[in-house]
Amino acid sequence: MPRISIPSLQHLARNWNADPNRIKKSLVDLAQNPPHFNYNPLFNAVRDMLLFSHPYSEIAEGIRRAIPRESVRKNLIEILPLVQSHFDGIKPDFIQDIDVRFYSVGRGLMVPFRPPLIYGVGGQIYFPWFSFWRTRALDGERLALFVSIVDEVLGQDPELEDADFHILDFSCVGRGGPRVLRKVDTKIIPRVSQERRNEMLRIFAEGYFMAQSELAQKVQARQNQRSSEDHASAEQEELLF
Repeated sequence: MPRISIPSLQHLARNWNADPNRIKKSLVDLAQNPPHFNYNPLFNAVRDMLLFSHPYSEIAEGIRRAIPRESVRKNLIEILPLVQSHFDGIKPDFIQDIDVRFYSVGRGLMVPFRPPLIYGVGGQIYFPWFSFWRTRALDGERLALFVSIVDEVLGQDPELEDADFHILDFSCVGRGGPRVLRKVDTKIIPRVSQERRNEMLRIFAEGYFMAQSELAQKVQARQNQRSSEDHASAEQEELLF
């Protein structure tokens, strides 16, 4: 049965809308038609490039062999050279995974924040955030909301509060165009006020719980229909004997 998954902070921002009914619809649609792949191989590729200096050709061949679905494989290979162009020549002093954090949206909804990694060069900590969506990259107030929340989360960790936080956006140019890499310096992104942030999160939580309720009703309706069909079938069998 489909269910409403708790979104990541980035998905929260992407699906935010001033109308909670629009949020509800997008979350229900996502639950009923979830993606069947993830971008974890690309995160592994970044680590291989930075930590082990594995050559691009070796990493690309590893993805080709490991990913059986052609459409997924093609998608990852399309992004890989852009990843390589950004990290080529970077020799980090260290690379570190970051534990998941949880951000309170309200009404008991805790949204996970999973930074992919941080690395240090010459005393500066770098915190790249990867946006691999082909379309609908974060912009406007949605981008401002995401950056504002990440700022708040990073500010709670003395080791990360001075990190160079930037977004690597791998979306397409126009409709149907090629992917390109845009490095977004989050320092220039306007932040939303605490009051506006709280209001946006309240609206999202409202849409989330509306989606949860609607999907639960759909599941119950299916169960009732099956029960009714089973009952009718049992009655039909009784008539035959």
